[in-house]
Amino acid sequence: MRNLVVSILISFIFLFNCNSAIAFDFAPEVGDIAPNFQLEGFNKNIKSKNIWELNDFQGKWLVIYFYPKDFTAGCTLEAKGFSELKKDFSKYNAEIVGISADNQDSHESFCSEKSINYTLLSDPEGIISDKYGSWIPPFSDRNTFLISPEGEISYRWISVLPLNHAKEVLNVLKKKI
Repeated sequence: MRNLVVSILISFIFLFNCNSAIAFDFAPEVGDIAPNFQLEGFNKNIKSKNIWELNDFQGKWLVIYFYPKDFTAGCTLEAKGFSELKKDFSKYNAEIVGISADNQDSHESFCSEKSINYTLLSDPEGIISDKYGSWIPPFSDRNTFLISPEGEISYRWISVLPLNHAKEVLNVLKKKI
């Protein structure tokens, strides 16, 4: 009986106390080539452009962050954080792109109402989000990737918290330069 209790206890600890060493995700790893994308989107500063792809950012650092939905509290907090630091990112030759399942009209309204000053892309079927291990239908999971000017994943954040996330990304970028 004692052995049974010990076995159950060990199994319970193993099943519910998985740490990152044994947990896994499906996101690209640091050093991997960033998955390409071609998505419709919106940027209030470049109104003539409505399709973006990874090659548009060649030679620059690129922050791609995936988020669930425009206008929700956490997503607004995260988006505004990146907007507030956009000039700081630009000083380090970095662009910011947000990706969600929302359509272009939603992105346009979100950018206008919340003063978002960078590109938001639409991935309604989650195809690109899935390539980045960030798709939990019907929404994108909150993951962020820092892509080097050479197109490699330089750093990644999985299931991030939106509060102060933009500052955290900027601090990592500064260390990479």
